[in-house]
Amino acid sequence: MRVAVTGEGPALRHAAGLLAAAGAAVLSTPDEDVDGVLDATGTGHAGPLVRTGDTTAAADWAASGALALTGRRDGPPLAAPGIPASAARGALLATELLARIAGSRVTLPGAGVLSERAALAGLYRDAPRSAGGALRLLRAADGWLGVNVARASDAELLPAWLEAPVPLGDPWPVLAELVAGRAAAPLAERARLLGLPVGAHPARADEQLAARGQTASVSPLVLNGEVRRAEPGERAGSRRRAWTLEPTLVVDLSSLWAGPLCGHLLTLLGARVIKVESTHRPDGARFGSAAFYDLLHGGQESVALDFGTAEGRAALAGLVEAADIVIEGSRPRALRQLGVVAEDVLAHARAKCWVSITAYGRTGPWDNAVGFGDDAAIAGGLVAFDEGTPAPCGDAIADPLTGVHAAFAAVACRLGGGTWLADLALREQAAATVCAVPAEAAAAVTAEPRRPWRPAPALGAHTAAVLGELGLA
Repeated sequence: MRVAVTGEGPALRHAAGLLAAAGAAVLSTPDEDVDGVLDATGTGHAGPLVRTGDTTAAADWAASGALALTGRRDGPPLAAPGIPASAARGALLATELLARIAGSRVTLPGAGVLSERAALAGLYRDAPRSAGGALRLLRAADGWLGVNVARASDAELLPAWLEAPVPLGDPWPVLAELVAGRAAAPLAERARLLGLPVGAHPARADEQLAARGQTASVSPLVLNGEVRRAEPGERAGSRRRAWTLEPTLVVDLSSLWAGPLCGHLLTLLGARVIKVESTHRPDGARFGSAAFYDLLHGGQESVALDFGTAEGRAALAGLVEAADIVIEGSRPRALRQLGVVAEDVLAHARAKCWVSITAYGRTGPWDNAVGFGDDAAIAGGLVAFDEGTPAPCGDAIADPLTGVHAAFAAVACRLGGGTWLADLALREQAAATVCAVPAEAAAAVTAEPRRPWRPAPALGAHTAAVLGELGLA
């Protein structure tokens, strides 16, 4: 594929980098043989085209709504230490361009996806707490720790983590006292061993990044075990081909935000998305903001299975086998317990993309570490500061960053053909956006969220029909 990306802003540079990392030849100006153009300068190209503006990192951050979510409740909104909103916008633009080249006329949402959950659920900035309230940044001896008590089981692990009594009702004063005299990295390591979601800041090169080839710089794309980065200059291409996005069946095994956002974007692009949940442990997001859940899952089908039975596991295996794209957000060990191994599935597939979303990546010594959007972003370096007070950036920002990059990877792999394992780590998505940007002022806005276009299906509403259609009943 040969594409042109005109403009110099960070979103467009990020889009160009993603397209190049996926194997496209990326030009700065279109020629007669280009397949499509991401156009911020008005080229007048007659073929597939996505028109956009050439914006700054500060403007993207403000327009996304994430600026308004960053900082103390009674303090000013804060800029991010990098280009997270521009990266989200760039990934969406790159995905939309691929869809246009393949014949779709769908317009994808913009960087406002970063703040839609907060807008629909009524969340606000509250540093050093996260917008969702489950995480707080605590000062350690040599940095900060983002401690995420998102589940009752996390609170129960706190005494074992710090080897001291911790009250369950309001643990934060005691936690602050116990953490203050200790180094951040060993505390984060102990938390990983216990399965407690904790991110250390400042982020440093570590054994996990080294094992994944992400030490020199961090890329959001790891495809078939290889880090994909943009290469300078145009690659030599084969003869021009017609690009089509074949009818696509997506089986979404993920939950919460990152994977469902990927599935939602694929739904907008015309894919048939089947959300698969456990009858005993459905997606926890069902019990949060109903409007946000409807937004991400409207227009999809719902299958509920009892994974504790042989029949349920057999149906799961059959759905995975039938899918063109699989989205999952489980640690490899958890899926192996269900008899589903990505590498085994892909080994005998003719064409399939497996999108794996984990906190720190499915390879390396931290492959089974627990993490969520807020603590993973802190571990990736996304922390803002207001007179010494640290602030999580946006709302669980690593989740939507991962979701938009996962959708790009899925579309690129589907267009390219063959079998692909797209390995996306929440921490690496955040770390890939951290860079020095010029200090610019921008007015914070509360981005207007999109509204659900139809309700999400009830749990298991399509189980019998889908399993019957695929011969799995």
